[in-house]
Amino acid sequence: MHRPIFPSQLEDILVAVLLLWRITHLLHAEKGPLDMLTRLRHVAGEGFLGQLLDCFYCLSLWLSIPLAVLAGDSCVQRLMLWPALSGAACLLERVTARTVFPGIYEETRE
Repeated sequence: MHRPIFPSQLEDILVAVLLLWRITHLLHAEKGPLDMLTRLRHVAGEGFLGQLLDCFYCLSLWLSIPLAVLAGDSCVQRLMLWPALSGAACLLERVTARTVFPGIYEETRE
């Protein structure tokens, strides 16, 4: 039986999406305090964990599993939430990612 953290399951799912995007982005793209996450990615190397940390989409798919288990009521709902949470995090990543256009000069303001 689902025991929501917030008043409705929809709010649980919304928080799960935001949490998933934040943790995935942190592990995939950010330095972290004292460059700890940069070092973690370096130590992970070229193995499975290293490749996982290099791919936002793959990492979000794996990290969405426990969140789907927590947010879902039934096995079917959890199975549906698993790729749905990952997909929502991937959409957030695309919306918030800065697009770099090669060949276009951008002057920084100082």
